[in-house]
Amino acid sequence: MIGDKKVLFSGMQATGNLTIGNYLGALSNWVKLSDEYECFYSVVDMHSITVRQDPAELRSRARKLLSLYIAAGLDPEKNCIYYQSHVSGHAELAWILNCFTYMGELSRMTQFKDKSSKHADNINAGLFTYPVLMAADILLYQADVVPVGIDQMQHLELTRDIAQRFNAIYGDVFTVPEPYIGKVGAKIMSLQDPSKKMSKSDENPNASVYLMDDPDTIMRKFKRAVTDSVGVVKHDEENQSGICNLIDIYSACTGMSVEAIETEFEGKGYGDFKTKVGESVVEKLRPLQEKMADLEKNKDYIDSVIKNNAEKAQYFSNKTLRKVQKKVGFPERIR
Repeated sequence: MIGDKKVLFSGMQATGNLTIGNYLGALSNWVKLSDEYECFYSVVDMHSITVRQDPAELRSRARKLLSLYIAAGLDPEKNCIYYQSHVSGHAELAWILNCFTYMGELSRMTQFKDKSSKHADNINAGLFTYPVLMAADILLYQADVVPVGIDQMQHLELTRDIAQRFNAIYGDVFTVPEPYIGKVGAKIMSLQDPSKKMSKSDENPNASVYLMDDPDTIMRKFKRAVTDSVGVVKHDEENQSGICNLIDIYSACTGMSVEAIETEFEGKGYGDFKTKVGESVVEKLRPLQEKMADLEKNKDYIDSVIKNNAEKAQYFSNKTLRKVQKKVGFPERIR
């Protein structure tokens, strides 16, 4: 709790290009949380290096992601928007929490198993202890709530277990975070395989629509989107998963209900529907893309946000870190 507001923490990795799934499912909802919570939104670049990265590209993507947070509507005066790697407390607390986390707990993490199979030539210790760093991210700011998808719920449960274990030994040190249960963001699926989520790492260039795609590219991708042979615009998940996905995207972009969309396209073909969905995405992304173009020209402004928000994050993280260090018996620092 900071002042009268509960604390919310979330972050995204600085790898790949964000898709409309990231935007409609998460980022656009973050903006709505700014008034209700004291929000810490991190570019989690430390998490990114569990997989080998090109250094120059990682720096560039991290800066672009931080700028995208702002372009999407997050006010850096109201929200703490910062690089994870600029706040040393993340790594310092992660080491301490490693000593309160069991090997068996980490070996059960499904994401470790998934990533190990994809990167068999680089199964590093960071990949194994990734959830502990995530726990440090959250507990460092005494977060009350964390918006998480189903794929991250296991990590949040581990965070809660670590916090409760530490508190049982040393008293009330950490706030035990709850998952944020609010308006669920649209779950956007792949345009080429509607059975799986749209991903920024998909190898098929037509499967995902990226936030910086130009209008022609967006329209082309939607025209190639997988549909079915039913020929009716109806939200039928069992038989028309591709059309369901397009309806969900159109609904998220226009604010229309599923029923209203089905009525609008009654008797119309898939070609007309795909065109309309593509146009709605182009219009939804236009303000973000224009703001992003302005931000990329304003280096000094972004630099000031990076500096000021890192200092703010460092201040709040230090309050927790010093308390934890004292509890575990580290010598007090002489100032």
